[in-house]
Amino acid sequence: MAGSRDLKRRIRSISNTKKITKAMEMVAAAKMRKAVRAVLATRDYANLAWATILHLAKKENIDQHVLLKRPTKVNRVALVLIGTNRGLCGGFNLAVAQKAIASIKKHEKTIADTDVFALGSRSRDLIRLAGYQVVADFKKEDLTLQVADVAPVARLVMDEFIKGNYDKIFVAFTDYVSSLKQVPRVKQLLPIEPEPDDFLGVVGKSAGVGATKEFIEEKGERYLKKGDYSFEYVFEPSAREVLDQMLPRLIEMQVYQAVLESEASEHSARMFAMRNATDAAGDMIDDLTLTFNRARQAGITQEIAEISSGAAALK
Repeated sequence: MAGSRDLKRRIRSISNTKKITKAMEMVAAAKMRKAVRAVLATRDYANLAWATILHLAKKENIDQHVLLKRPTKVNRVALVLIGTNRGLCGGFNLAVAQKAIASIKKHEKTIADTDVFALGSRSRDLIRLAGYQVVADFKKEDLTLQVADVAPVARLVMDEFIKGNYDKIFVAFTDYVSSLKQVPRVKQLLPIEPEPDDFLGVVGKSAGVGATKEFIEEKGERYLKKGDYSFEYVFEPSAREVLDQMLPRLIEMQVYQAVLESEASEHSARMFAMRNATDAAGDMIDDLTLTFNRARQAGITQEIAEISSGAAALK
């Protein structure tokens, strides 16, 4: 019966693990609902705001503001990598890190150097293992509640771009499509260009953070198509003063939306990872219970056979 005791011990242990993974699944589901509400509440604004500034960059003189100036040659690039601080979310961090690495390698022949600004310790560790330099490491919250929470990141990338330390700045994040589908993407933040370099494979030239193909076709792309609309901008008191106030806020909004998309994707991935772990634990318990019952039945059968043999020997 020593084998039966071991089986009972394993069944108890896996049952306890199943309770833990089930609880973690419920916590992740609650956080996912909050994150999805946040990302859906701001997505339309973020996409249309991005389409507006892309149209503005196309219509206005790009020399009016440093954030609109395009480099003659790209020597140094920065990438903002948004991941997680905690694991147990399947291949979430690996997917966005691989997307970032693939995007960097795609341009290694023309770009001299790439630095990484990391949000989340897990993605930071993965990009370091790949041999890339992490020059800034920011604390990543489970749920970002306001734009001010990402303002330090946005301010740093804008300051570095304005100083001329980087010629282009990108953000790598995970786009939340649905609870079952999350897509890692890379998006050019700076300089603001009407037709940005497809460094990351974002669908559509005017794609905002989190934009789907249908959204771009219906609401975003039309603002940039020739012949659809023609906007004229009047600046008061001056174009420079208006752009100084507007463009940094809109860049902050793009970083904020990228973080929201990643958080909704993270908690969705963790919820399903914990659900799969719970289901796997249940399957293991069923298999072990079947094995335990068979072992117990075999023990009972053997004892009956021994009793019958002893009784027959006494006759």
